[in-house]
Amino acid sequence: MRNRNIKKQVWLNKEEATLLKKRAKKCGLQEGVLLRNLIVRFEPKEKPDERFYDALKNLRQMGNNINQIAHRANATGDIDKDFYNQEAIKWNKFILDIKKQFLYPDINSRVDEF
Repeated sequence: MRNRNIKKQVWLNKEEATLLKKRAKKCGLQEGVLLRNLIVRFEPKEKPDERFYDALKNLRQMGNNINQIAHRANATGDIDKDFYNQEAIKWNKFILDIKKQFLYPDINSRVDEF
């Protein structure tokens, strides 16, 4: 069953409709999702450009490499597995922090009162 079972219909002029569409696209959200975020006073962040996603992909690859080293070290006992596991955790946390900074709405930063 759907969580949202109350339908609301709004009327916009051409300019408002264009702005809504433009802002939703910038944030990488559907218009309804953007409106729900604004209703609860969360200001969505704009979707980052491709450089962000390229950097994130590279960081993920690095993290995977560190993780593979940790697994090999654990299997052979040649390398300090705790050190490399900690590094893998740091990389994953770093990726999550980047996502929070660029993608997720800032829960602590709400839009001003109406």
